[in-house]
Amino acid sequence: MANMNHLDELESRSVYVLREAYNQFDNLVMLWSIGKDSTVLLWLARKAFFGHVPIPLVHIDTNFKIPEMIRYRDKLAMEWKLNMIYGQNRDALANKQTFPDGNASRIDCCKNLKTVALKKTVSGEWTRYKLDHQTGRYEPDSNQEPYTGVIVGLRADEEGSRSKERYFSPRDRNSEWDVGDQPPELWNQFKTDFAPGVHLRVHPLLDWTELNIWEYIERENIPTVSLYKNQGDGTRYRSLGCYPCTSPIQSESRTVREIIEELSSGRLSNIAERSGREQDKEDGGGLETLRRDGYM
Repeated sequence: MANMNHLDELESRSVYVLREAYNQFDNLVMLWSIGKDSTVLLWLARKAFFGHVPIPLVHIDTNFKIPEMIRYRDKLAMEWKLNMIYGQNRDALANKQTFPDGNASRIDCCKNLKTVALKKTVSGEWTRYKLDHQTGRYEPDSNQEPYTGVIVGLRADEEGSRSKERYFSPRDRNSEWDVGDQPPELWNQFKTDFAPGVHLRVHPLLDWTELNIWEYIERENIPTVSLYKNQGDGTRYRSLGCYPCTSPIQSESRTVREIIEELSSGRLSNIAERSGREQDKEDGGGLETLRRDGYM
């Protein structure tokens, strides 16, 4: 069990990074994948800005998410009065250029439905769909101004390529990532003065671990989708993605406390957190190919 002071330190640093990003950069957006990490990030943003989230939330909807995830997204967006937007590669879906339709590999499907959709949504080239809090429906967003930075709930311990990230990570104009051209971040000194035209990714959760995330969810009583918990069939999801490419793990954990105990026991220590994500296996066991091209 993590020392509560350690959770306080992680929370404080994440809140600082969020406030610094909001202070230093215009036209930021925050990605919300609906998973545990980005939901903790959203919770931290509410703390950082005193219950209000002044940054638009963007979800990249592949059309293959587990239905409960979408219901959960919209429920919280309405309850927490979030500026909720989704983007989608409607061309790829209409032309069936996807893995479930049998016309693309898992990697190409991720590129089409996630990477391309993210780039075009962030740039404003494709229509964004914004939640109307009066009707509860999504309507085309009249604002097509490019977002110049994206805040992401990424953790260094989750997957190999993510350990090479920085809190403030520059990308080129096409959102592509040069792993070898990242600024040093020593003694919590963060570089925020980037050249014009640089697209930025901000990672407030970089030093959190999977265990920290669940301990914080327990401490703060943060609502998460029930898919993370065993519903009685001896399985639960450890990492959430599209349903054709994501598998649950064998687990008896039915509560957040039991998930924490399971992680603390070491039973999962030799099983990668994203072991149920099939696209990782197709990408040589990691995500670096996808992430260099702009994937989350």
